[in-house]
Amino acid sequence: MLSLALGVLPAIGGGRVVKVAPVTLYMQFQQVPPSLMVQAIQSELAAIMAPTGLQFTWRPLEEAGQQVSSQLAIVHFKGECDAEGLRQESGFPGPLGWTHISDGEILPFIDVNCDGLRIFVQRDLASVSEEERETVFGRAVARILAHELYHLLANTRSHTSGGIAKSAYSVHELLAPILQFGKKECESLRAFREHLALQSAEAE
Repeated sequence: MLSLALGVLPAIGGGRVVKVAPVTLYMQFQQVPPSLMVQAIQSELAAIMAPTGLQFTWRPLEEAGQQVSSQLAIVHFKGECDAEGLRQESGFPGPLGWTHISDGEILPFIDVNCDGLRIFVQRDLASVSEEERETVFGRAVARILAHELYHLLANTRSHTSGGIAKSAYSVHELLAPILQFGKKECESLRAFREHLALQSAEAE
């Protein structure tokens, strides 16, 4: 383990414009989250991935297998993904997310540890206004998800010294207004997008 429109890539052979389908994320929450939380997760992931050109479409896990997708990931959100019942204490619960591996191959299965994330950030999150807590916590969840998607889509187990792809975060980094990928990581993800574009071009 490792801890919604079509995109467009211009100029593939003869100046043709090749449509690149978004990556499909099949999501399952262990407990039903507030709608504001889900919106925050989706918006933050889109913002993080914007420099890479990758886009995502979100579907419930129950719809897996109903549609054909060239690239997908199944994401399980473990525990309570909400900002209710916070305590004035914090802890270090272990991995906040992980991507499954079998025989050295990175698999499209991602787990996000919402309960662990709550424990880690709750003392600082409790100081955020009640109106903003769900959004701020949703951003933190999205950053864990973006980290795991980086492992999957860039097909790498490596980490960096800064940004989304680092091996560990501080509470401040998870709750800060902005946390992004570094230049090198964006290039790796753009290369993956170009690979999708080539697949689409060959299939036409």
